[in-house]
Amino acid sequence: MKRIAFFCIPAHGHTNPMLPVAAELVKRGDSVRFYSFDEFRDKIEKTGAAFISCTSFLPEVNEEQMARLMNVSQTEMTLQAIRTTLSMNDFLEEEFKRFCPDVVYTDSVCFWGKLNAWKHHVPMVCSTSTFAFNQLSSKYMKQSRAEVRDMMLGLPKISKELKTLRPYGYEVKSALALVANNNQTDTVVYTSRRFQPYAESFTSHYRFVGPSVFSELLPQKDKARPLIYISLGTVINDRPDFYRKCIAALRDMDADVIISRGQYMDEKKLGDLPDNIQAFERVDQLEVLSRADVFITHCGMNSVSESLYMATPMALYPQTAEQHAVARRTQEVGAGVMLADDSIEGIRRTVKTLLSDQQYAKAAGECCEDFRSCSGAKGAAEFIENAPHTCDGIDPIAEMNKVNRLWSIIFPILATLIGILLGTQISWGLGITVGLALGVLSYPLNTCVQKLRYNAVIRKMKTQ
Repeated sequence: MKRIAFFCIPAHGHTNPMLPVAAELVKRGDSVRFYSFDEFRDKIEKTGAAFISCTSFLPEVNEEQMARLMNVSQTEMTLQAIRTTLSMNDFLEEEFKRFCPDVVYTDSVCFWGKLNAWKHHVPMVCSTSTFAFNQLSSKYMKQSRAEVRDMMLGLPKISKELKTLRPYGYEVKSALALVANNNQTDTVVYTSRRFQPYAESFTSHYRFVGPSVFSELLPQKDKARPLIYISLGTVINDRPDFYRKCIAALRDMDADVIISRGQYMDEKKLGDLPDNIQAFERVDQLEVLSRADVFITHCGMNSVSESLYMATPMALYPQTAEQHAVARRTQEVGAGVMLADDSIEGIRRTVKTLLSDQQYAKAAGECCEDFRSCSGAKGAAEFIENAPHTCDGIDPIAEMNKVNRLWSIIFPILATLIGILLGTQISWGLGITVGLALGVLSYPLNTCVQKLRYNAVIRKMKTQ
């Protein structure tokens, strides 16, 4: 029997996939303590795990900070995570001494979970609620100007806040080092290898277990007329303007519509609903998706995974960089259409396309079969129990970075020598122009070299 400490941030999308894993570990006879927040108490206690409340340690936030959090400001979330870690320090010192966990299972962005695992030298497994991201798969991220600006302006604040951790024994150089997992970090990812971008670039320290869900429902698509489900998740969902456009687009369609509007939006903002449209604060999403023929979604990883688990094609309406990555991959496998035009006519046209072209339903069905063939919560539980893991195979990222380091040394020297040669033999104007041109070309050339090296490494791995 293992003693396992679970840690997660106060977010449904990060907590929900961990719940079936907790239930499976309890079923296997392990002792599980789940450090979370009061709004998740009932869900956690239903798994059989011991719920440990951390609500009192959350820093107070003012209206401006709350607005930034609701808009998924990475800077504000990072600052609050650091402050929460400090607030919990004494409490977790005692908890680690009393419980003496054999393994820490922590959400990948839960700073207090990661930092205390490192501080107390306890084997750690990360729970990744979206794709596994590295320098290759992160190319799927499409950050908006606002997100980039938020990150750039927030770096000095984050660096200053990180320094407050050091007197308490938390050694960390940067927020990136806290958030990003490398190929030596044991990590559970709730998707399949087929759906994960650049899956070959991750070592066996990553276990792709597929969607972690409680439901045993199967897709049930036979009914009198189509069902369209609409949800923007649990965070950025106060969008009455978008919901009203969906209602206008679908009110005269020969289809039933269910809207999950979320807890932050007043239903009155939707106006009078036609007979074929219903709106709820929340629904049993897996049950609805098991019957749905189209899902209009914000492309949160959990929502997309549950949709594909139930073989439902999607109208993709991402709002954040991570959601854009999930949307792009869904579009690549053919299970969704990007909702580029969110006008009334654009919404209607996209839904009709998904209903009329069976290729989307077929692709979603193939993903459904793929997801259901994964090991799920049982595979995650086994991986956690046996942590820490070793990996003797090739690390594709490390191999690729060797070339990057060599290229970063050789190319500037080569460009300089070519510029000098042209300058002395022909003209300095030409030499400077060619030198500058090579400087501009360094990035695409480096990308090309990376790709060639990566492909060579993958071919080598497949032949071993």
